[in-house]
Amino acid sequence: MKAIWQAIRTHFQADFRWDIYISIALFLFVIIFFNYSVNLEKGIIDSYRGRPLRMFWYFLLYAFSYYGSLLIWIGFRKEWWRLQNPRFWVYSLFILAILGIDGGFYAYHHWSQSIFKGAIYNYAFHCFTNISSFLTVFVPLFIFYSTFDTQRHFFYGFLPKWHALKPYLFLVVLMIPLIIWASFQADFLSSYPSYEDSNADEFFGVSPILTTLIYEVFYGFDFVSTELIFRGFMVVGMSHLLGRGSIVPMVVCYAALHFGKPIGETIGSIFGGYILGVLAFQTRSIWGGIIVHIGVAWLMDLAAWLQKI
Repeated sequence: MKAIWQAIRTHFQADFRWDIYISIALFLFVIIFFNYSVNLEKGIIDSYRGRPLRMFWYFLLYAFSYYGSLLIWIGFRKEWWRLQNPRFWVYSLFILAILGIDGGFYAYHHWSQSIFKGAIYNYAFHCFTNISSFLTVFVPLFIFYSTFDTQRHFFYGFLPKWHALKPYLFLVVLMIPLIIWASFQADFLSSYPSYEDSNADEFFGVSPILTTLIYEVFYGFDFVSTELIFRGFMVVGMSHLLGRGSIVPMVVCYAALHFGKPIGETIGSIFGGYILGVLAFQTRSIWGGIIVHIGVAWLMDLAAWLQKI
């Protein structure tokens, strides 16, 4: 645990400037306030459900969040030369396009319904949604890594460093009191548990516990792709282009990913994203973040489920 706090402290001391961090905080306040005031994600972007334009809206949302915060960081530090590197634009536009595609991909529920029709449509569709990132994230990132990326970072931090993972389990334990508190909030219980009850257990003739556990495994896989994008590509993969500047725009973009969820979760993602980003930058590994992300997600589902039984 000491190593984690030391890494965060070292980065914060090297990167922190009042003018930059306050400006970023104001930028975050504006985009979060705007989203929850006009219901941007659920009210506007989701109105394009089932249409390719929804992917473009997601791209605009993430691009505005990412480039807006990056311009603040670069502007205060007078490091405009970083934007003159063509590789930066290739990398950043590529990953923002992936985010847009992944965000809008599951909207094609019409053809998915024709595949998963009948009694188990709901269950199969939501399981498929969670593993669809294999097609929308893993495959294009692996192609990019194999054909274009010249950095040697083992597929954007996917190399496990098992000896350094124990402190991350402690971080998950530290989150338990906060999760318990959140489980008593109405907006939390309106979003969790993520698993919607279905008759899949009756359809397959198995225990409902089994269908729930299968869903949760697929649900966890979705967070692996999230870590690969944000801490893997945006931090480990882009650190040779932006240095420590790769973390702040990732955090803002990561907060935008949580639009549509309870506002407390969006705010929490800022601090969580910053910590995990710093650790990925220091260790060049995303497995710690994967452990924390999946652990917290499963605990949130468990807490909500216990509240509703």
